[in-house]
Parts: sequence; C-alpha cells; structure tokens
Amino acid sequence: MTLHIRPLRRQLGLSLQALAETSGLTRSYLSKVERGLCVPSIAAALRIAAAMGVDVARLFGGAAARVPVTVVRRADRLRLERPGDDDASVLEALATGAGAKRMQPFIVEPPPAFAEGPQLAGHSGEELLFVLKGRIEIAFPDRTESLGPGDAVYFDAWVPHRLRSAGRIQASALVVIGADKEVARTRKTQRA
Repeated sequence: MTLHIRPLRRQLGLSLQALAETSGLTRSYLSKVERGLCVPSIAAALRIAAAMGVDVARLFGGAAARVPVTVVRRADRLRLERPGDDDASVLEALATGAGAKRMQPFIVEPPPAFAEGPQLAGHSGEELLFVLKGRIEIAFPDRTESLGPGDAVYFDAWVPHRLRSAGRIQASALVVIGADKEVARTRKTQRA
C-alpha cells in the first residue's frame, strides 16, 4: 500500500517544494514518501495532511466526506510498511473510509531500535497509545517509559516523542490521535 500524496498534491496545485515549506519536512524526504521508498511516521503523515489542508485519511485514499458508520475488517486495513527494512515502523490505518473525523486511529508496530539521531517528533492534538502485544518504550525529552500489554499512555502530542519495540517479540499498539480544536484553544488560553 502506498500513500496517495502525489496525486492529491497535484490535484491541490501544490509543488513538492511548497509542500516541503508548509509541512516543515524536506523536499527529498517527501519525494521518497511519494515514490514509496519511505514510510512516514504518524507525526510526518499528520504534518503532510495539515500542510495540504486535508484529513490524514485522504493520504491513504480514504473518503473526503464524513460517513456516520465505518467498519474496517482485519483483512481490509491499509498497511504501510517498507519491505526489507527492519528499522521502520509498520502502520495500519483503521478508519480511512470515515472521511473527516476528529480522531485518527492506527495500529503501529514500532521498530526494535530508536531511529538514529534526534528523532523525537511532536504533532498537533492529543495521543493515546494502548499496547496490544509485546513491550514498547516511548521516549519523551525528559524520560522514557516502558509499557507492556494492557498499559496505556495519554499525552499532549505536541510533546516530542518516539517509540520502539523493546522485547523479544514484535510489539504492536493502538494509537489514537485526537485533533480537537477546542482543546488547542483552551491550552492557548491557559498558557497566556
């Protein structure tokens, strides 16, 4: 499964350079994502969608209009992975057919090691991570938490973070990202 960024970007009349400037991602990285050579992290996919002014589901070929009920069977999940690359996360988008929505649900299988370099990344909204299988380490700027099956972490997604599978078996987690504008407005008011 590849993302539908290039056709959507062209449909919106955006150049690759304009998308890079708006999203804060490099042109070369976006080119690799468009050609299927690189799978974006959830944070990067959210930044690309925000820069294009679309729901992240549109990047996966999902519906543009909201539908009241969406059922996604296990065999029908949109799975994004880079074959042969053990250092990349695997993402499964769960509600791409729902169209415009306030939550972005994914199943994530993080890599066994943190990416090289300063890879902590934040994005808009709030995030819930619920471990389904294995052990996951989630790193924040000031601490790292180890989570097992049934454990969860809920946090402001703007706090930079990254994940890794931290056990003998490949870990997986349900990740739900909520981008509630009211929450963001309240947070701004509280900081002022």
